[in-house]
Amino acid sequence: MEEQKKSSPTKKYIIGFAIVIIIALGLTGLFYYSKYFSANVTDKQEYLYIHTGAVYQDVYKTIQDEGIVKDTATFNWAAKNMKYTTRVKPGRYHLTNGMSNRRLINMLASGTQEPVTLNFHNLRLKEEFAGFVSKKIEPDSTSIIRLLDSGDFVKQYGFTTDNVYAMFIPNTYQLYWNNTPEKFFKRMYANYEKFWTPERKQKADAIGLSPIQVSILASITDAEALHDDEMPTIAGLYLNRLKKGMKLESDPTVIFAKHDFTIKRVLNRDLSFDSPYNTYLHTGLPPGPVMMPSVNALNSVLDYKKTDYIYMCAKSDFSGYHAFATNVADHLVNAHKFQQALNERNIKR
Repeated sequence: MEEQKKSSPTKKYIIGFAIVIIIALGLTGLFYYSKYFSANVTDKQEYLYIHTGAVYQDVYKTIQDEGIVKDTATFNWAAKNMKYTTRVKPGRYHLTNGMSNRRLINMLASGTQEPVTLNFHNLRLKEEFAGFVSKKIEPDSTSIIRLLDSGDFVKQYGFTTDNVYAMFIPNTYQLYWNNTPEKFFKRMYANYEKFWTPERKQKADAIGLSPIQVSILASITDAEALHDDEMPTIAGLYLNRLKKGMKLESDPTVIFAKHDFTIKRVLNRDLSFDSPYNTYLHTGLPPGPVMMPSVNALNSVLDYKKTDYIYMCAKSDFSGYHAFATNVADHLVNAHKFQQALNERNIKR
C-alpha cells in the first residue's frame, strides 16, 4: 500500500508533464499553422507585379500598400524564415483569395508567374504599337520606341526603321510580363520567321517581291479593304500597276504620309504632299508599311486574284466595296458617282 502511495505522485507528475508537452506542441503547431498555412491573401488584387530589380522591401511595401494580405506581420515572418528575402524574382503573379503565406511565398520564390496574353492588329503607327504593348508588359513605350527607331538594332534582324513594322505579325501571343524590350523583339522575330515558311517565300518570289515588300503591299491592301473577301482583288490590282510601272496612287498612303487619320475624303491638294509614302508622287512601293497588315492581307497578296483591273474607286452605295475598272473612262464614271455621293452626304474632308 505504501509503495502505491509513493508511486501516485510520480504518475501524476508524469501525466501532468505529458499534458504540458502536448499543450506546448499543440500551441507550437497552431503558431506555425497560423504563420504558414492559414488563409491570408485577400481578394483586393488579382495580380502582384514585381518589377525588375526589385528587392524584398519593395515587394513587402507593395503587399502592404495594396492590401494583398490580411496579416502583413505573419507574411513578413514567413518570408524571412523561408529565405524569400534573398530570392525575389520579377514577374506578374496571379493571386487567389485565401492563399496561405507558404503557398504565396513558394510561388514568388520559384518565379511561377502567369503569362500575359498579347493580341494586336490594325495598328497604324509605331507609337500606337509601343503604347499598346507597354500596357501589357513591363517595358515602357519609350524603351520599345527606342529600339524601333534604332537603325543598328533593327538591322540585325534585316530591317530598317521604316520597314521594321513588317516584323510584327498580328497574332495572339503568350509571354511573360517582365520581358525586356530586346527579348520581346526576339520573340516577335521568331514568329515572323515561323510565318514566312518556304512555301510563302516561294509565292513571294513568284510575284517578284521580298517578304518585306509583301508586307508593305499587304498594308496598303488592308487599309483599302473594308471587307476581307475583296483583298485578293485589290492586291491583284496593285500588282498589275507595279508590273506596268504605274504609280500605285493609293489614298491610304497619302493619309499615312500626312498622319491625319481623320481624313475621309482625300483632296487634290493632299496629293502633292511631299513624302516618300505618297504613292501619287512616287512610283513603286513606299519605304514601309502604312499600317500593321493582317494575316488575311498578307495571304491575299501571296494568293492574289488575277484580273486586268488597274483602277478602283469606292462604291457610291457606301457598302465598303469597290468598283473596279480596266480603263480610265470606266474609272472616271465610277469616281464621279462616288464624288456625287460624298457631296450629297456633305462629306467635304
